[in-house]
Amino acid sequence: MSNLYNFAVSRPVELVQYRAAWPDEFAIMAQRIRALVGNAVLRLDHIGSTAVPGLRAKDVIDIQLTVADLQEVDNLTVPLWQAGFRQGEAFQYDIFHHLPAASVGLRKRYMREPVGERRTHLHIRETGRFNTRFALLCRDYLRASAHASVEYELLKLRAASLFPASIEGYLFLKEPVFHLIYEAAELWATQTGWQLPASDA
Repeated sequence: MSNLYNFAVSRPVELVQYRAAWPDEFAIMAQRIRALVGNAVLRLDHIGSTAVPGLRAKDVIDIQLTVADLQEVDNLTVPLWQAGFRQGEAFQYDIFHHLPAASVGLRKRYMREPVGERRTHLHIRETGRFNTRFALLCRDYLRASAHASVEYELLKLRAASLFPASIEGYLFLKEPVFHLIYEAAELWATQTGWQLPASDA
């Protein structure tokens, strides 16, 4: 199927059952990051599918690090880099189709765990921006709506079955659906009075 859509074989897509250890693994990594960067980070939050109880996910801990200003982010990235965390490009941009591709509201820095350690993705975003709020709102909506969580899991399983060897193909199917989830999450936020929760760490 991936050849039909010209998605090259990259790394395999493996979804696993929800693991009760994921929140503790986040907490351990968050404590380590706090010790390294101190007040250079405003918030540390567990985001993504491993942050939603019961939801199958890739076995990757996603952490959102919120900073005051991405232009002054070296106070955070340099200590992490010195501790072995791997840096991505200077700036990356999240994908959200109703905003320009290079919108300041989608800009972020990205890092990964030190070589050989527990797989972790660090998404460094700026306070008050669209992508920072997006990650927390969608996480909380999926936590609150069992029905939405079940349907999202089904979509992920089908995407993984269609593109078992291509993360690009998997994301090609998943991303637009997650944007639809965001529309439902915004309605839910209005109805419930949802606001940004306290930082996870």
